Amino acid sequence: MTTLPTVKIVRHVRAKSLRLRVYPHQICLTVPPRCGQGQIDQFLKQSEAWLIETWQKVGQQNAVDFPKYLQLFGQTEPTQIQRIEQKSLFQFDGSTNTLFLQQEHAALALKRFIVEYAKMVLPQKLQQNSLSMNLPFQGLQVRHAKSRWGSCSSKHKIMLNAALVLLPEALIDYVCIHELVHTQHFDHSPAFWHAVQRFDPNYLQHQQQLKQFNWPIWWLEA
Repeated sequence: MTTLPTVKIVRHVRAKSLRLRVYPHQICLTVPPRCGQGQIDQFLKQSEAWLIETWQKVGQQNAVDFPKYLQLFGQTEPTQIQRIEQKSLFQFDGSTNTLFLQQEHAALALKRFIVEYAKMVLPQKLQQNSLSMNLPFQGLQVRHAKSRWGSCSSKHKIMLNAALVLLPEALIDYVCIHELVHTQHFDHSPAFWHAVQRFDPNYLQHQQQLKQFNWPIWWLEA
């Protein structure tokens, strides 16, 4: 019989409904601020069968081999990945497009590389969209995040998930557009989505593709 871990409850001020996320190391439930414990317990009971099935699938995926290649945004050819014994966490050989990771901490090394690479390419991508949309922003942070693709603060400071560089360019543009529109509409009102559609007519398709993205196990590991 499958034993589920204790569900981590996260109250989020912008949450409008209950949402479950299953990771290799834990299960998280995001709830609106005023959601009561009775409603939470009922939701978890109704979701138990799905949780057990999904937890088992994630456990099976965790056994999948470490990636040997990654297709990164901005690169015409896949980056080859090799794990070796070395002092540095990672080294990148541009002449052969090969990334060498420290064998002992390969997952951490790969995440660090992705973040550093994203910091080089995503600011330019956001700036391009900002100029074409005529919607300025006040700052950008590119970081490792496990669930959110991006965010925009009330001071128009934007966060982009470094994992965006694992996605096609159209999806990166959608996330940039989504967050830039938040500088005008700090909600998900009809006016917000109308503005998003004006800049990305295929936003519904892109939104669905992001929801279906299978997060790599190595990215979710602590």
